Amino acid sequence: MRTSSPSPHPSESLASAVDPHEHGWTTESSHRTSEGVVVYVRCADCGTRRVDVRTGRQDPPAALSRVLPERC
Repeated sequence: MRTSSPSPHPSESLASAVDPHEHGWTTESSHRTSEGVVVYVRCADCGTRRVDVRTGRQDPPAALSRVLPERC
């Protein structure tokens, strides 16, 4: 999956662009950065991958990635 700049509403655009089911995210890997912890997650059901950032505040993780159209 290619990534680009964050979407204004990342969880809404990802969910509607991929599939109407509720994703069950599992962590594949993570690492610390100056922005927080970057977490690479995958939906256990459909295999969709996403990149999140956890800033250390009480906020839930925010998606850094978004779905892009496939190139032919």
